Amino acid sequence: MNHSNLTDDERELARLVRDFADEVVAPQAYEADRTKTLSMDVVRQMGEMGLFGLPFPEEYGGQGGDYFALCLAIEALARVDQSIAITLEAGVSLGAMPIFRFGTEEQKKEYLPTLLSGERLAGFGLTEPEAGSDAGATRTTATLDGGEWVVDGAKQFITNSGTPITRFVTVTAVTGETDGRKEISTIIVPNDTPGFTVEPAYDKVGWHASDTHPLTFTGARVPEGNLLGERGRGFANFLHILDEGRIAIAALSTGAAEGCLEAAIEYASARTVFGEALATRQSIQFMIARMHQRVHNARLAWHHAARLRDAGRPFKTEAAVAKLTASDAAMDNARDATQIFGGNGFMNEFPVARHYRDSKILEIGEGTSEVQLLVIARALGIA
Repeated sequence: MNHSNLTDDERELARLVRDFADEVVAPQAYEADRTKTLSMDVVRQMGEMGLFGLPFPEEYGGQGGDYFALCLAIEALARVDQSIAITLEAGVSLGAMPIFRFGTEEQKKEYLPTLLSGERLAGFGLTEPEAGSDAGATRTTATLDGGEWVVDGAKQFITNSGTPITRFVTVTAVTGETDGRKEISTIIVPNDTPGFTVEPAYDKVGWHASDTHPLTFTGARVPEGNLLGERGRGFANFLHILDEGRIAIAALSTGAAEGCLEAAIEYASARTVFGEALATRQSIQFMIARMHQRVHNARLAWHHAARLRDAGRPFKTEAAVAKLTASDAAMDNARDATQIFGGNGFMNEFPVARHYRDSKILEIGEGTSEVQLLVIARALGIA
């Protein structure tokens, strides 16, 4: 990994997380993937390292760092296990960050300390069977009744929603109408709420060790004070959260692309074909050189977007560029690494096979590649 543009503290953080990834995360990755089990021990150790609290102020139990630091950690983890990397990314960007950004002081003090320590996790309920990027199609409702919100509806593809330490999910719901348009607000729903059901986990193509469930709400009642942020601003607020999250997904994608590059270099150097190392073949050399180019460009893209975000400057378009560039890099590098590995690349015990399955979702989650293209086109004034 190129650390030339990092501060000493950032370089040390990247090294520490990279060592943790190699020594703790990587050895359990195959078995976790095979059994579709999220290691709560690994999550606990990440919490003890302070990773869940990286971009938050110390007053709430955070590390006082920034979003760039979080993304460095996510990239380092994704080299060896995307499931663990997305657990951290979602735990921060989709679990704790909405509380920090839009919560009342009381909500922050109640929820943030255990989220930032990694003792608890939280989910983010936006996507529905009929709605995702299309906010107007949201069908989940929340109606005030006697000082309580009554939530009815369903959400799908919700990360960190059913772990043993999940405390709550925040869900977008229709709370009324304004000028004929749906008023969408955000409600905090604790996991032990009667009427809230975490359905059985999905049988996914990849990210097998990441916790992902559909959710249903049938007359789930929570206090009126569980409204998160201003009423009617739920979807708008979450769009801001998604912009930040796209930088983190770009960092995760970069880590995955780098993991494939490292594996390809090692394998091509050791594999003998017709009496010579596979790496002596110019076609393989060129393929690996392209892989390096993709990692380099992806890293530059997310670094730029993260620096803008942390400087308080507009970053929406740069986040879209970063996610598009990096997710393409992850998918392309996974394909090329698998090709270099040949038959071994089709065996799940090899990391490149897991990256091949895992990387496709990077072109879909937190805004599809097509959505990123639309964001960029709008910024150019042509959409």
